[in-house]
Amino acid sequence: MTKADIIDKVYESVPGLAKKEAAELVDAIFNTLKKTIENGENIKISGFGNFIIRTKGSRPGRNPKTGENIEIVDRRVLTFRPSQILKKTLNDEK
Repeated sequence: MTKADIIDKVYESVPGLAKKEAAELVDAIFNTLKKTIENGENIKISGFGNFIIRTKGSRPGRNPKTGENIEIVDRRVLTFRPSQILKKTLNDEK
């Protein structure tokens, strides 16, 4: 599913909403999520799941092509953990 598909679904599901307004709404939501993640905050969406930011420390690594030893720098990674409700929905449990 693409962003355009999400805009179409929002447009179809909310009566009286113009397609341009649906696009602005979806953009506003994504921009809010993006800014929250950039600030290092976790996001919890009830009934959907959690977006969690973890910090991974630097560690030794190896270039698989050349075999050269390198250091993998520390970085932040984003993980998603689905809620129990979403897991049950995915597995058709009631």
